Amino acid sequence: MSTYVAPLRDMQFILKDIAGLEEICALPGNEECSVDLVESILDEAAKFATGVLDPINRNGDSVGSQCKDGVVTTATGFKEAYKLFCETGWNAMPFSPEYGGQGLPASVTMAVNEMWKSANMAFALCPMLTGGAIEAIAHHASDELKQKYLPKMVEGTWTGTMNLTEPNAGSDLAAISTKAKKLDDGTYLVSGTKIFITWGENDCAENIIHLVLARLPDAPPGLKGISLFLVPKFLVNDDGSLGQRNDLICASIEHKMGIHGSPTAVMSYGEKEGAVGYLIGEENKGVGYMFTMMNHARVNVGLEGVGIAERAYQHALWYARERVQGKIVGDKSDEKKTILHHPDVRRLLMECKARTEAMRTLAYYAAAQIDKAHAGDAAAQARIDLLTPVVKGWSTEQGVELTSTALQVFGGVGFIEETGACQYYRDSRITTIYEGTTAIQANDLVGRKLAREKVPGAAMKAMLAEINATADELAANPALANIAVNLKNGANSLSTATDWIIANYDSNPQAVHAGSVPFLHLTGIVAGGWLMAKSAGIAASRIAAGDSDTFYPAKLATAEYFATHQLPFAAAYAAEVTGGAASVFGLPENLF
Repeated sequence: MSTYVAPLRDMQFILKDIAGLEEICALPGNEECSVDLVESILDEAAKFATGVLDPINRNGDSVGSQCKDGVVTTATGFKEAYKLFCETGWNAMPFSPEYGGQGLPASVTMAVNEMWKSANMAFALCPMLTGGAIEAIAHHASDELKQKYLPKMVEGTWTGTMNLTEPNAGSDLAAISTKAKKLDDGTYLVSGTKIFITWGENDCAENIIHLVLARLPDAPPGLKGISLFLVPKFLVNDDGSLGQRNDLICASIEHKMGIHGSPTAVMSYGEKEGAVGYLIGEENKGVGYMFTMMNHARVNVGLEGVGIAERAYQHALWYARERVQGKIVGDKSDEKKTILHHPDVRRLLMECKARTEAMRTLAYYAAAQIDKAHAGDAAAQARIDLLTPVVKGWSTEQGVELTSTALQVFGGVGFIEETGACQYYRDSRITTIYEGTTAIQANDLVGRKLAREKVPGAAMKAMLAEINATADELAANPALANIAVNLKNGANSLSTATDWIIANYDSNPQAVHAGSVPFLHLTGIVAGGWLMAKSAGIAASRIAAGDSDTFYPAKLATAEYFATHQLPFAAAYAAEVTGGAASVFGLPENLF
């Protein structure tokens, strides 16, 4: 069985040469961060991922979490790993020093988080959800709630959750029925049932801080009548110590296709007098507050697509280097060779490697835009707004495809659980669904981020201008001409589809949304291809300067592969966007 090894060289290259790590470290508030420090952090994170998280991943999948009488027991090793995770400061990395965090840039934590997700995605979901809850509290809660809850959450002693979904209210948050009643002391009693609550109950944390969407009795209907409440598992005394158990319980945990090590809870609030909750922000503005948490989670879920694809690729590569099977086409020797020499196995592995590198580069680039936006860069804010649904939707869809591709390398034994290849495929499947399905991300992209932008298409056209500039620059180098041509063609396809969406959105929104997911794929391929092309340009210049690092020829090869095998799909997706709506609606309902 293979062991996960963090792709540190690629991570470092992307952070330094594409994300602009030196520039990020120079931003206000990041003065204590340096390139050398980041390299040390990545090295230590790699050791933790390989030595602590990867060894318990398989057991987490095969045994999973167990629930009895409302008490959840995580898989063997998870509790000890989480304790060590917090003691060594990993949980505190991205958060404000005001509450005990380390204040490291988003681009740095993005790379570290990828390692957690590759080594053990079920485990990584716990700090990810806690981080989202911290962001929502830090941005919208009262100072009293911040001081009372954030230090312990940043430390990791207390974990956090996000409670949106109900049995009759999935993506349609307007349909939620969980209730909240205000008491004379300013607190609220919350009652209702929430489902699909990631790490909703666990034995790793002393306390669990639930953020719960609920409706007040006199609230207006729909999304405008939803408030957000902080509901702790244990009430917290004024001195910070834990008080009595709140009126909430884990009714059960879900039996799932994958991520078995992550306890996905059905949470019941207020079966007795009501669960005590504290209003975050103002009444009836909860959905907006929750989106602070969801946007944080969406970029991180997109990173799950990167992480799980990388792990599946490494596993498949290990097998391809070990397995001897069949005669190699065109090989006239009698030498026994591994399946890595079969042409189609090479193609499968190149698919995994090149596409994963493209996803990683896009995710880290997006994280750099978050860092710049936090420093007040309006253009960076527009860019991350545009790319958030793409990072989430495109990367997770890629993750599902690539875990399947990696499994194919194993042949029949890949379908057998003992090889471990099945787990990555199963674990990846949820990523396209939670934190907003791919269709929700695509609808956000063509709607809020494109057609309904203040100047429709402005952010996309700004990015396209940079993409075309890169293509023109690379075209001057004959060794990069193929990449340049394919990138230019991809940009033209994206531009054509963008103009069509803007022109048709108001008059025929159904036609636009029928092609919204293909448009998301189109944007991901072109944006990822652009950053791979930039990487190729840097690699070519280093080689020309005499750098003998074998990383650069490898990067050129994967960039060339992506340009040749992926960017041509842009034209097909553009055709689907601009001319595919009629056939989507061509079959009458009674003929389905």
